[in-house]
Amino acid sequence: MSKESAFESVAGKLSVNQKRFIAEVIGTFIVVVLATGSVVIDENLGGVLGLPFIAFAPFVGVAMGVYLFGKISMAHFNPAVSLGFLITRHITKKLFVLYLIAELVGAFLASLFVSIVIGKEANLGANTPNYSYPLPLIFGIEVLASALLMAVILTVVYTKGLKGFGGIAIGGIVGLDILFLALISGASMNPARSLAPALLSGVLTDIWLYWTATFVGTSVIALIYRKRFE
Repeated sequence: MSKESAFESVAGKLSVNQKRFIAEVIGTFIVVVLATGSVVIDENLGGVLGLPFIAFAPFVGVAMGVYLFGKISMAHFNPAVSLGFLITRHITKKLFVLYLIAELVGAFLASLFVSIVIGKEANLGANTPNYSYPLPLIFGIEVLASALLMAVILTVVYTKGLKGFGGIAIGGIVGLDILFLALISGASMNPARSLAPALLSGVLTDIWLYWTATFVGTSVIALIYRKRFE
């Protein structure tokens, strides 16, 4: 039996939810490695690559994940996005829990990988808000970044893939949010992406922001879309 047929044989024995779980773990792993690893690499190089590199890396990761796993799990890779899909009734409460666990597992494996392979600098790439700005503005910007992400994702969903450009669109908004908004709020948009490096590096001061504003942003957009498409 060839390696390919052996893989197909194993995959064929998995349930739909098991496939979703594995897809979300792997997809979140890819996204978080590129999102946080790029920050660590830039820090190691003295900041020479800068924000464009830090924004481009997760764009690639998200786009890759969408094209690889979109048809299996809808490519959430993000608890705040999963909450949005719960609100729009694309997933059940039971599935939300499955997605949440998978995303957290993927994120923590990613941060472990970054710490072992890439480096421990910049708190493993943990998000950092810029407190030279007023806190309400920081919170609002993180809500905005998350809302823009959810809006693009749901646009892709309701246009049935945006004619094949869904991965580029979703990855693109992640990159643009980081490029233009990270200097204020850190532009996480993803609670799992924020929690894993913060917890493993022991820097938890800002976790409250990324576990509140992100969910607010995606929830608002999900409620608007649900009302629009009901």
